[in-house]
Amino acid sequence: MHEEMLSSRDVSCPYCNTEFELLVDASQGNHATWEDCPRCCSPIQVHVSVSPQGELDSVVLGRDDDVF
Repeated sequence: MHEEMLSSRDVSCPYCNTEFELLVDASQGNHATWEDCPRCCSPIQVHVSVSPQGELDSVVLGRDDDVF
């Protein structure tokens, strides 16, 4: 992990709507990962898109049964 490639995003849990801060590592390129909601502990899919220049394009969150 490269600390200079970390970005902070304010996001909301797709289950309980709790807002929380999510750290995203753009050095991994496009990737998917999982994060547990800090309030309801539900599993959240996190899909990260990174531009060819290495900049964070988008972060999409979904429920565990969503299809991306």
